[in-house]
This record gives sequence, structure tokens and C-alpha cells, in this order.
Amino acid sequence: MGSAKSFFTPEQQEDIKQALMDAELDTSGEIRVHIENSCDGDVMDRASQIFKVLKMHKTAMRNGVLFYLAVKNRKFAIIGDKGINASVPEDFWENIKGLMLGHFRESRFTEGLSQGIRAAGEQLKKHFPHQKDDVNELSDEISFGN
Repeated sequence: MGSAKSFFTPEQQEDIKQALMDAELDTSGEIRVHIENSCDGDVMDRASQIFKVLKMHKTAMRNGVLFYLAVKNRKFAIIGDKGINASVPEDFWENIKGLMLGHFRESRFTEGLSQGIRAAGEQLKKHFPHQKDDVNELSDEISFGN
């Protein structure tokens, strides 16, 4: 397997980016995707670290969501900031992970990730509707690690 950046083809990356833009369309919430080759320790710890590196905790309403994938280890995590975590049902992130895992087990990584992003977007729209003065606070580009 090549680098994290080549795990998804350019077309697949565009599909994921489109899912991000669709999910953020009617919400003030922010969603990011970060892809790395490997995660040696606990996947949630690493995802939390990346969340801070990407300055996702700096959104005005604390409503950022990070989808983190370590492709060689086949590990992934979803992290929501405290604004969104206070609003969504307790099992929300686990349900999205289950939805994604079904696709991942069939090697449909783009579909799984896109569906997870859209499901997160639905909750963001419900709890954090778009404000007329809203700005896109974080990049929609996929970020890549090691």
C-alpha cells in the first residue's frame, strides 16, 4: 500500500470532499477528514490530537466533527467537539461508526466515509442551523498525515 494520500484516488477524494460540502451546506457545523497510514497507540487519543492540530476546537459554537482514518492499521474514529456532543443522542457516534464499518468491511471506503459524513451533517443541520452571517471556519480539504 502506498501513502495515505494515495489510499483514495483523486476521484474518490473529490467524492468525499463533495460529501463534506453537502453536509456543511445548511449548518454552521464544521466537518474535517484526516487520513494517515498508521496509528500506533489508541485511535481515539490520536484522533483527539489531530483534532487539536487542525484547530477544530476553535470553532465559535464548538461544533466541529473529525473523521480520522489510519488506513494501514484499519483503525478509524469520529470525534465531535463539546457543542455537538451535548446535542446528539448518546449512541450517535457509535451508530455512525457501525454504518461506516458495514461499508469498510466490503472495501467500500469512499462510500462508508461519505455516508458517515452525511449522517453527521444531518445532525449538525438539526442542532446548528446555518446562520446568515456564518462563515466556513475550517477547510473542506482532506488532510493527510504520515
